Amino acid sequence: MRIFAALITMIVSLAACAQDAPATYVEGQHYITLSSPVRTADKNKVEVTELFWYGCGHCFKFEPLALQWESKAPEYVSFVQSPAMWNGLMELHARAFYAAKALNVFDKVHQPLFNKMNLERDMLKSPEAIFPIFAAAGVNREDFDKAFNSFSVSSQVKQANARARGYKITGTPSMVVDGRYRVSTREAGGHVQMLKIVDFLVEKVRAERG
Repeated sequence: MRIFAALITMIVSLAACAQDAPATYVEGQHYITLSSPVRTADKNKVEVTELFWYGCGHCFKFEPLALQWESKAPEYVSFVQSPAMWNGLMELHARAFYAAKALNVFDKVHQPLFNKMNLERDMLKSPEAIFPIFAAAGVNREDFDKAFNSFSVSSQVKQANARARGYKITGTPSMVVDGRYRVSTREAGGHVQMLKIVDFLVEKVRAERG
C-alpha cells in the first residue's frame, strides 16, 4: 500500500512539473519561419508586430488581449501594430490608422473605429464616413483632410502594405516576431495560444542573439 501511495505521489509530482515547464512549439506546425525576413525598426529590441484590420471581427475580439499582452511585455520587446490591406477598403482604413497617429488622436479613435465597424456594422467606406469619429476626438475637417491625404500618411500606408506582403499573411489577426516568425490563429489554435507562441518566439530570438 505504501508503494502504491508513493507511486501516486510521484505521478502527481511529475504531472505538476510538466504543467510548470515552458511549452515548446514546433516550426511549421505552430509558427512559420519566413524565407525572407522583413527588416525591423529597432535592432536593439525584439519587435512583435500585430497585423489587423478594423473590419475583422476576430481582430476586434483579439485587440483587448493584444493590448493586455503589450502592457505586460518586457522592456526588450517593441510592440507594433500594422494594418493589413489587400483591397481598397482596407487601404482606406489603414489611412485612417496613420492619420490618427499624425493628428495625435490615435488613443481617441482607434477603438471607436473598431466599434463602428464591428458593433454598428458600418463599414466606413469613405473619408466622409470616417471623419465623424475624428470630429468626436476634436479634429476639424480641414486638419483631417490634410492628414488623411498627406504624403507622410501615404508613405506609411505603402510601407505597411509592403510589410504585410513580406510577411505573406493570409488572414488577420496575425503576429510576426523579429520580422522572421509568423503566427496566426490557424496555426496557434486560438487567440490566447497565439500570444503564448509569441512569448516562446520572443525568448527564442533573445537566445539566438545571445
